[in-house]
Amino acid sequence: MSFRLGIDTGGTYTDAVLFDPDKGVVRAAKALTTKHDLTIGVRAAVSEALGDTPPPIGLIGLSTTLATNALVEGHGGPVALVLIGFGADALERADLKEALRGDPVLFIAGGHDANGREQAPLDEARLLEEAARVAPGIDAFAITGHFAVRNPGHERRAAELLATATGKPATASHELTARLDGTRRALTTLLNARLIGDIHRLIGGVRGFLAERGIDAPLMVTKGDGSLVTAATALLRPVETILSGPAASVVGAAHLSRLQDVMVSDIGGTTTDIAFLRGGRPELDPNGARVGRFRTMVEAIAVHTSGLGGDSEVRRDELKRLVLGPRRAVPLSLLARQHPGVLAEMEAQLERPFWRPLDGMFAVRMRALDDPAALPRLQREVWEWLAEGPMALDEICERRHAARQLERLVDRGLVARAAFTPSDAAHVLGLQDNWDPAGARLGARLRGRYESLVAKDERLLDPEHFARLVVELAIRQTACALLGAAFAEDGAAATETSAVRDLLERAVSGDGAGGLVRPRMELRLPVVAIGAPARLFYPEACARLATEAVIPPFAEVSNAIGAVAGDVVQHARVTIGLVEQQRMRVHGSNGPFDTFVLAEALAHARIDAERQARARAQAAGAVEIAVVLDEKVTMVDGIEGGSIFVEAVVTATASGRPGLVA
Repeated sequence: MSFRLGIDTGGTYTDAVLFDPDKGVVRAAKALTTKHDLTIGVRAAVSEALGDTPPPIGLIGLSTTLATNALVEGHGGPVALVLIGFGADALERADLKEALRGDPVLFIAGGHDANGREQAPLDEARLLEEAARVAPGIDAFAITGHFAVRNPGHERRAAELLATATGKPATASHELTARLDGTRRALTTLLNARLIGDIHRLIGGVRGFLAERGIDAPLMVTKGDGSLVTAATALLRPVETILSGPAASVVGAAHLSRLQDVMVSDIGGTTTDIAFLRGGRPELDPNGARVGRFRTMVEAIAVHTSGLGGDSEVRRDELKRLVLGPRRAVPLSLLARQHPGVLAEMEAQLERPFWRPLDGMFAVRMRALDDPAALPRLQREVWEWLAEGPMALDEICERRHAARQLERLVDRGLVARAAFTPSDAAHVLGLQDNWDPAGARLGARLRGRYESLVAKDERLLDPEHFARLVVELAIRQTACALLGAAFAEDGAAATETSAVRDLLERAVSGDGAGGLVRPRMELRLPVVAIGAPARLFYPEACARLATEAVIPPFAEVSNAIGAVAGDVVQHARVTIGLVEQQRMRVHGSNGPFDTFVLAEALAHARIDAERQARARAQAAGAVEIAVVLDEKVTMVDGIEGGSIFVEAVVTATASGRPGLVA
């Protein structure tokens, strides 16, 4: 018998599970995510999950926030975008110019028209000349041809030439999507090329560590739609791992709960991601995955994200109300465990006869820098102050210009703020004990002292009272996030007006809340809640919405379970269009096929779509493959009666279980 090893690299924690397909989770472990080198956190979590003597492993699954975070934070290697048959105006659409970030663009003659006919020959000489000029400064090429989904010939030829001439990876848009809209295809292809270096480092590091442990098994990666692909496929198409983490959590929740139609809410350290299971499968976003402001053509689950997590910072909003998030802070209980010296600093702040708004807040380095000299002078100065460990924010911000430079370092992910969070409140109340409760309690006294003065409420001087208030805020915001996702699923933008927001907040308030009007809200689906903080907030939040909170065993490592519980699923799409009069053209993988008979065109498209989907599933690591075909034929009524063919789309979906090593 062989086991499976599931790994998830999240924003706060890296999880690992030893998984028996028949019995479920055998052992689970967590380690703090090491953003400067993800493999350090992976090594720590996997080592604990496996123990000293690893059992036989037949499959390794990996889900990761790497692609999502890299694109949101603007990371990734330099690339060259090759646009075949497009004009310069293409850069003004689909946020393509912003995504380029100054990287080179090669405009090459060529491309095809909507019927797959060559609109101009591919200018191979110019392609090679321009590629030689830019190749030394880039990591990869991203190739998009005009109407390449109708005829990919020029993209294939360009990729072949570039790989041979430069040795750099080349991504072609038709390999990522069969949809029209050339600029969005170009954006998706550009982002894919930019991620190649990062995904190579992660997968290479994981493989190296597993080899050290003597583990030789297929390594699969979770895609944004929750299905699995081989690591080799992910290395070629890393953009498909956008939303890999949330997708794995939904698959894991489906496996753990065995429910078919539910809301799944995954609360992590920074965000809450809410998705829907219908018939046991996650709902996909029909418009393609959105990451930050970029709308890609990647098939991924539809996720409703709220800036609420266990590590959300307590703050006052523009209306002076106490709220949580969306900024993440390092919990004071975690900071005290890692840097015990901050306890003395907080005690000194409490002994001062005066208070400051920044009491109980610190700045701390998050990762090392290879070349600190590359930082602007003022940022480098703040960076050097933090060399010995965390520093009180009030001490930093009283220095001229330092507050602004600190924020820039925080935005770049080099430095983090530490402050009181719901995780700290849980430590104060004895609901959580994995970090240092003394740091949490000191933080509650400091923040509670400040809030008691602002709110003119001496009860907040009691650290337990203040902690209960923070937990109550988390419960309310959790319930509001669930309602917002449900309203969006119903097609109602219910939270856009202040009056409606007030009604929602009243509906989810605790019994002690004031007001003459107390509306009631009811969710008509149960909620499967997963993630480390789920047990703290969801039972009460769901009770206020008159629905059931399902928190399955091992909910805190659901993402890692989803990384090995999914299937391999691949799609292929073939379009049939009308060329002229009644001649139809099948835009197949081997070029156009023309016929005057619809039945013949459909038969040709079915064969081609099934062949493509099956081949992709095999390449992605599937065995025991089944293929399902879906056809959509568009006809219109003729002027003199009868029906006229307009277009047909044949989609093949190939699915199978991942191949295992016995």
